Amino acid sequence: MTTIVIPAHNEGLVIGRLLGRLGTEESASGLTVIVVANGCSDNTIEVASSFGPGVKVVSIPQASKHLALMAGDREASDFPRIYVDADVELGLADVRALEAELAQPGVLAAAPERALAFDGCPWSVRWYYDIWLRLPQVRQGLFARGVIAVTKEGHGRLAALPPLMADDLAASLSFAAAERRIVANASAVCHAPKRTRDLLRRRIRAVTSVTQVERTEQAPESTARTSLADVMAILRRNPATAPRLALFAAVTITAKLAARRAIARGDYSTWLRDDSSRGASASWPGSQAT
Repeated sequence: MTTIVIPAHNEGLVIGRLLGRLGTEESASGLTVIVVANGCSDNTIEVASSFGPGVKVVSIPQASKHLALMAGDREASDFPRIYVDADVELGLADVRALEAELAQPGVLAAAPERALAFDGCPWSVRWYYDIWLRLPQVRQGLFARGVIAVTKEGHGRLAALPPLMADDLAASLSFAAAERRIVANASAVCHAPKRTRDLLRRRIRAVTSVTQVERTEQAPESTARTSLADVMAILRRNPATAPRLALFAAVTITAKLAARRAIARGDYSTWLRDDSSRGASASWPGSQAT
């Protein structure tokens, strides 16, 4: 019995999109779906509950992904277990592919391929991600896909991690390359920010959260930093990407400078959320904002 845990903070506009694709009727037999609404002030609970008994909805007062994941684990008992962000899209066939990969000897964690949706995005966002997607750490890591699936043994690694903003990065770093898989026949749709300033918010959060991982004693050693050699390798292989690399560098430097204040005061809890990718254009037909 596979368990899917979905932490959701004010995701009423988009969580129906995910639950609709997963399927919560008889076609999804063998799945336990748990939505943990954390600190919600919108209609997340109502939307998730509208999918009937196939979805168990748990509510906690604190707006905390870490606490939401813990609450989901308390409600779950079966493995494999799949943690899914409420704003991505994942289908039942993708879940089955992740299950199959975790059944392979020695595989403790798996994630789907990343499919970025760019509808309504400006050229600057498209150019940034064109470079970002070429980075070796991005291609190989489990992070920034919105989905991580683990076996019982793999879950033990995650349960031992301290609270971290970059929980998906820490999860990825908890497994050796031979223990984790990116599953080619599974895909998670991740929605890119619709505005450049929201892209920058995401990147500031990324810089801050990577720094937290590097400075937390109980966290796994981070190897997720992009090096100049990585960027130059892209330029050598694809000289025509020079303008996009310049834009990528500008966003990266700006984010690092902007993150300095939060890092200096040890603020690893302020979540710079991108709401542009959760706007009305991203909503599912049955959603109503409150």
